[in-house]
Amino acid sequence: MLVFLDFEASSLGKRSYPIEVAWVFEDGRSEAHLLRPAPDWDDWDPAAEAIHHIPRATLLAEGEAHDAVAQRMVEVLTDHDLLASAPSWDGKWLSTLLRAAGLPRHSLRLRDTDTARREAARAVLEPHVPPAQLDATIEDLLVHADMRDRARPAHRALADAQEERDRWLAVRAAAAAHIAGDQG
Repeated sequence: MLVFLDFEASSLGKRSYPIEVAWVFEDGRSEAHLLRPAPDWDDWDPAAEAIHHIPRATLLAEGEAHDAVAQRMVEVLTDHDLLASAPSWDGKWLSTLLRAAGLPRHSLRLRDTDTARREAARAVLEPHVPPAQLDATIEDLLVHADMRDRARPAHRALADAQEERDRWLAVRAAAAAHIAGDQG
């Protein structure tokens, strides 16, 4: 099953670490977790805090133990297709979290949400669109869906993961509408 995942982080620096993670399954089930920083996680950028609005003090007081969240992720997300809108950044923070918990950094792997959106459009369109027109039709549909459905990120993990799922659903719906329009 597809799972849309997002992290918020302490900064965009080399020593940044995840402070919040959330995921949304394609069927709508979701989880969100604030992360209490590991003892050696000390990077903090006030500019990042100004974007996500999660003070480090909140993480220390209310965050869950990073190793417990990492273990939960492995338990719940293994064998699912994990997607992120920024897989290089989110992958970095996922790896940081897994390593800090003593888990193999490749226990979970991320793919780009754009790839899943393209695959969803192809699955709907391929039986109905001539092969010579398929790639162009998919790209046109994705461009129009992006222009119509692109919301500003909330910079909170759950809202952003839900937005990625919503964008994926919108592409599927647009592909189905395209087919219905061609056959109507």
